[in-house]
Amino acid sequence: MSSSDEIKQWIKKVESIKKGEVDLSRDEDLTIGLMNLISIEEHLYFTAMKTNKEHYLEMLNSVRDLRKQLLAKIVTHPEGEEWCISKHLLAGSMRLMEVGTKELAKKKNTEAQLFFHSAFQLYSLFFAINTGMIKSKELPALSETPNKEGMLRRFSTLVKKAVDCCKE
Repeated sequence: MSSSDEIKQWIKKVESIKKGEVDLSRDEDLTIGLMNLISIEEHLYFTAMKTNKEHYLEMLNSVRDLRKQLLAKIVTHPEGEEWCISKHLLAGSMRLMEVGTKELAKKKNTEAQLFFHSAFQLYSLFFAINTGMIKSKELPALSETPNKEGMLRRFSTLVKKAVDCCKE
């Protein structure tokens, strides 16, 4: 099956999901919120360590509980370690976006684009796993994939077409 046929097949699958099971617009907004909650957890941890004030760890625990509740709205039936994979895909995507933004501020546009591209690939893989576009058992081991970027690029193309936060 050609890459183009594969993308068309995934788009059909996502369109059927969009009609009933999943509101991708809502989920896109929720994932950005989750990324920020993960970031807040990190900042509370570092603040606790820098200040030696335990109340920051108590706040961290509260934010973590909220993040777990909200992540469960998207990661509904995790298989194996998909829960943690999902959390780390969002966290990695968020951090790469932040690095890209810092590079952009330094007028290093080419470097920024590389970070932004990588962030979107991770974000797309999150959606590929959690919308059922592809089951984790269907994901080839990246080390065995001849064109490592090919699979991630296909997910990114699909997410660009399927996920639109501006649809009401």
